Amino acid sequence: MTDPELGSYVDFTRDEWAALRANAELTLSELELDALRGRNEPIAIDEVETVYLPLSRLLSLRVEASRDLLATTERFLGHMHARVPYVIGIAGSVAVGKSTIARLLQALLMRWPHHPRVDLVTTDGFLFPNATLEARGLMSRKGFPESYDVRQLLRFLADLKAGHPEVHAPRYSHLTYDIVADDEIIIRKPDIVIVEGLNVLQPPAARAGTTEHLVVSDYFDFSIYVDADEEHIRAWYIERFLNLRETAFQDERSFFHHFTAYSEEDCRVIAKSIWEEINGVNLRENIAPTRGRANLLLEKGPDHRVQRVRLRKL
Repeated sequence: MTDPELGSYVDFTRDEWAALRANAELTLSELELDALRGRNEPIAIDEVETVYLPLSRLLSLRVEASRDLLATTERFLGHMHARVPYVIGIAGSVAVGKSTIARLLQALLMRWPHHPRVDLVTTDGFLFPNATLEARGLMSRKGFPESYDVRQLLRFLADLKAGHPEVHAPRYSHLTYDIVADDEIIIRKPDIVIVEGLNVLQPPAARAGTTEHLVVSDYFDFSIYVDADEEHIRAWYIERFLNLRETAFQDERSFFHHFTAYSEEDCRVIAKSIWEEINGVNLRENIAPTRGRANLLLEKGPDHRVQRVRLRKL
């Protein structure tokens, strides 16, 4: 977390960042927060007040500013365009807590005036179906950039930013670990869309001697990278895996149900192996190198609490 590229950011301690909430009041209850927490992610109310309420204030101000800019452009052109949503991208490793942060920001942003409709889409829905991954020999690379249908994701974002009245996204099941056939998420003219995923900040990729210049982040108005030391993320992943063994994996429909037959110690060994062979490799090779492309970095400590916030200089 000491890359030279981070010199383009302004650093904030927890106290400095917390002061930027100004007079914003937290209206999220403990019961509501409990419903938003992920497994093994002990986010407390004070963490919401210190980190995520100021962040929601910043995002709310930027949404309003983008609307003013759009209105200025429309006055110049002399005609109105379809209303388009403000798109926020959230990137980071498996088990770093980005899904919980996405749900939390969705709940907080819906409480600010003028943008009560906030939709959340995860890029899991844009993974190729398991049958396709198996046919291409990519099941062990699931979550790596090549396992996603990037063209479909780009079409989805293009339609969203074109102001289409209705935009469709595939639905993913973490129970079956696959795309849900004949089911979709339907987005209808939201004020804000949060797009959360491992590789949403990937730069253009060179393929077949050419470079694809259009990337997912081109459609983002603001982007966040959730960061932590790999040793901490690895520990969180293993603990989450053991927790799932006792909960979601118990469902016979679960893709991972067979792990319930193993002892806790065996599952710990398996989780460590999965991290070392798949998730850790993906983090080091593909995900972590993209953090310098984000507008804002949330740097977590070993207890999931954000220790530092970095905001890109304008």
